[in-house]
Amino acid sequence: MNFASDNWAGVAEPVARALFEASNGLAAAYGTSDLDKAVEARLSEIFERDVSVFFVGTGTAANALSMALVNKPGGIVFCHEAAHLIADECGAVETMTGGARLFPVQGRHGKMTPASLETAIARYPPNSVHGGQAMAVSITQATEAGTVYSIDEIKALGALAKTHHLPLHMDGARFANALVSLGTSPAEMTWQSGIDLLSFGATKNGCWCGEAVLAFNSTIASQMPYLRKRAAHLFSKTRFITAQLDAYLTDDLWLDLAGKANAQAGRLAEIIQNTPRCRLAHPVEANEVFAILPRKLGDQLLAKDSTFYPWPNETASQTLTENEQLYRFVTSFATQDSDITSFSELLGRLAQE
Repeated sequence: MNFASDNWAGVAEPVARALFEASNGLAAAYGTSDLDKAVEARLSEIFERDVSVFFVGTGTAANALSMALVNKPGGIVFCHEAAHLIADECGAVETMTGGARLFPVQGRHGKMTPASLETAIARYPPNSVHGGQAMAVSITQATEAGTVYSIDEIKALGALAKTHHLPLHMDGARFANALVSLGTSPAEMTWQSGIDLLSFGATKNGCWCGEAVLAFNSTIASQMPYLRKRAAHLFSKTRFITAQLDAYLTDDLWLDLAGKANAQAGRLAEIIQNTPRCRLAHPVEANEVFAILPRKLGDQLLAKDSTFYPWPNETASQTLTENEQLYRFVTSFATQDSDITSFSELLGRLAQE
């Protein structure tokens, strides 16, 4: 009963086969092979326009390189206070930009609102040399609270960013989960709603290390080849990244895998919500469940071969008692029905004690 993280899941079978097949024969290096070019073309097809694609090995690299691409002296990046960009990248953005700062924007359930973003941007008016200059806005989709920005919400933030001449970046570590949740197209969830840069994540959803930066404006992307090389993310054998993505994007595998993960999270959320003295901290809209449980019950579950994480209580968007704790549960394409059933039985039994 492992709900620690979708990073713990293995590789989807078609992706594993593709990696093996890519090891046969020779292929041009440094992103110039036929397979690399085919996946770039496939991504342009999926996103319904020509996109500049830069394959990298990690989501941290994708996020930090995206910010380096739009960097300014004294630059300020606006992101939600719980965003991976600001909370979990170990200063990668600051390092790759040479000192840009991340400004935390508040918002319930992991989301910025246009009002909260406008207030944050106003702290750094143009030509105010002492405070620095606004350089970008970044949103996380799905968010670090397991919620999903609606298309209207993205468009509203995109319009505001455009008003201030700021590029809008999307951290899509769980891009497929959000896409399935909304039932929309990749184009509508990104450039049609104002997204300029996307960190396209596939590692959490069935790949080994399949990540990419997608730029929807060729002009903005012109310096990325040099930035990626300098950051040591230009793989000589790039085909082992693109082989993963080739299988991932074939026959809608990526959407099927995300759908399975989301469905299991929905089942888990319903079980927790229907258990006495347990409640959800955020709406469950992708593959993460944030639950508030009695601390004793959480400890008992963890002692009974259940794996999940206690989470900072202040991120719950509601008040907890001193005897309660916030926990994060994450499902993946590898989460089995038996995992959900076993957890349900254990939770029900312990909750009655």
